[in-house]
Amino acid sequence: MTVSACREYALKYQLSDWTVFSATLPLQMSSVKVAERLTPARQPAPPAEPLAAGSQGFLVRALPVAEALSPIGVAGDYLRYVQLQYRHCIIDFRSTFEEYQKKFSSKTRSTINRKVRKYAEHSGGTLSWKTYRTVEELRAFLPLAREVAKKTYQEKLLDAGIPESEWFVREMESLAAQDHVRAYILFDRERPVSYLYCPVEDGTLIYAYLGYDPDYMKLSVGTVLQWLAVEQMFGEGCFRYFDFTEGESDHKRLFATHEMLCANVLFMRNTLKNRVLAHSHWQAGRFSGWLGDTLDKFGIKAKVKKFLRFNH
Repeated sequence: MTVSACREYALKYQLSDWTVFSATLPLQMSSVKVAERLTPARQPAPPAEPLAAGSQGFLVRALPVAEALSPIGVAGDYLRYVQLQYRHCIIDFRSTFEEYQKKFSSKTRSTINRKVRKYAEHSGGTLSWKTYRTVEELRAFLPLAREVAKKTYQEKLLDAGIPESEWFVREMESLAAQDHVRAYILFDRERPVSYLYCPVEDGTLIYAYLGYDPDYMKLSVGTVLQWLAVEQMFGEGCFRYFDFTEGESDHKRLFATHEMLCANVLFMRNTLKNRVLAHSHWQAGRFSGWLGDTLDKFGIKAKVKKFLRFNH
């Protein structure tokens, strides 16, 4: 597990464009790679590296844990704040696509195949999609993906569509030059309707950016593209895992072969200021959860989410 240099980390909770809580903290960061996960931790400990000058601690992402952790505690000399706990989903490619399909029930396989056939019928009888991996191909991919991203809720609500910044383009082309990226687009004839962008790190494909045109939501174009891409990933025979990264969703659980309880854990200097910061952020999260549960109780949560996604 490699620890980065100290840099500012934004600790926030946000509802649409309303920020419930926001603060920055200088931290050293690391992430536990899928291939590094051995025995889940019962009492997570901070990295052994010394704190850098000005650092307030460490943020360790995707740390496998044996059981759910209390949100705030102590780990040696550090305050331990569990920012997020989730079932981390992956696909293990160390088999064949035929064996992978056996993980699905016959009903689920039938549903996925029906969605693929339905989309093929919609788009003129054939599936039009493409894989991008070289520098030249990725240069063609990005404007097409951006065309889709501009319409997505990730872009409108979360500012999380695939970037087009100079820094991102340089990184994308550098990865492509090393054959360390795969990207995919599904088309409706000439129109791009869904994209998936996956850097490759130590044989693991990272679920980095994805999006679909909301006009095609009922045609399940995200599911169709994921299925086609996964089949090709198995076919290449050079990847070990597909990492769905942090957070949970039905889409990730559908395609995953394995799940593991993981946590994003902050190990901070045990000072009064950091204790106040951790408790404040935790309370902001509880408020967000309460608000979501309240909206759900009155049957308006789904309507609010849909409105925010498509009218922001």
